[in-house]
Amino acid sequence: MKERVDFRDQISRNKWKSVFLMIVIFIVFVLLGYVISQILELDFFVVMIFSIIISLGYLLISYYNADKIAVASVGARQVKRSEYKQYYDIVEGLTLASGMPMPKLYVMNSSQINAFASGRDPKHSVVCVTEGALQKLDKNELEGVLAHELGHIANYDIRYMTLVAVMVGMISIISEIFLRSFWFKSSDDSGKGNAIFILIGILMAVLAPIAVYFVQMAISRKREFVADASSVKFTRYPDGLIRALKKIEKDNAPSEKRVSKAIAPLFISNPFKGLGSTHPPIAKRIEVLERM
Repeated sequence: MKERVDFRDQISRNKWKSVFLMIVIFIVFVLLGYVISQILELDFFVVMIFSIIISLGYLLISYYNADKIAVASVGARQVKRSEYKQYYDIVEGLTLASGMPMPKLYVMNSSQINAFASGRDPKHSVVCVTEGALQKLDKNELEGVLAHELGHIANYDIRYMTLVAVMVGMISIISEIFLRSFWFKSSDDSGKGNAIFILIGILMAVLAPIAVYFVQMAISRKREFVADASSVKFTRYPDGLIRALKKIEKDNAPSEKRVSKAIAPLFISNPFKGLGSTHPPIAKRIEVLERM
């Protein structure tokens, strides 16, 4: 008999794993900044401040408009209770039970079974489902999916992932600055530094953005497990989400090519069937849910 998993433990465990992965990104960021500042003979804090300002300026715009950008990018339209009564009633019931504000509801024209949530906080949030989800899922399955999306909102996942994106962006920026500036240095300047130290700096500048990208994807997968556990917390009925995930796994609807890869991590299931790095395997998610 498989060991039972308490949804509260699952939420707490995966949140701590996400925090640990964020610390890893921060350590890489600091080490890279230090190595580059030593090689280029720049002040360490100048390098840090410069990269932070550029990253924050770029990403704060996206953060405060996350909900608008997400629904606009997939061509979703806002709906009312009179159009999709069951959809509206399920979300309203879940928000009342959990004490959350009612998000704006959207529908996306797609035959896939899918859904996503966005917004910087519960008061500025949206939930979007595909036409395929509304047509192919029964009430309990749809409730499990919608509770999962509300879990993302309740856990401030958009804010969390934006912070991760800021840190990843800073690493990419200082790596790019270093690589570009290094190649423009004169031979006399390059001779001042230790060749091995310079080689380490180049390797870090090239590999660090790739490494932290994979860490970012790992954090995204952990947040999916947290949202699954939150769905159980809200509904006290894991079977609904389990059945929905099984239908998603068997769904043969074509991939939605118009969906931006930048928002693919927001969906309950990656809309690009061949790219699974942003999501845990559905079989693994089902296995964990069956133990709750």
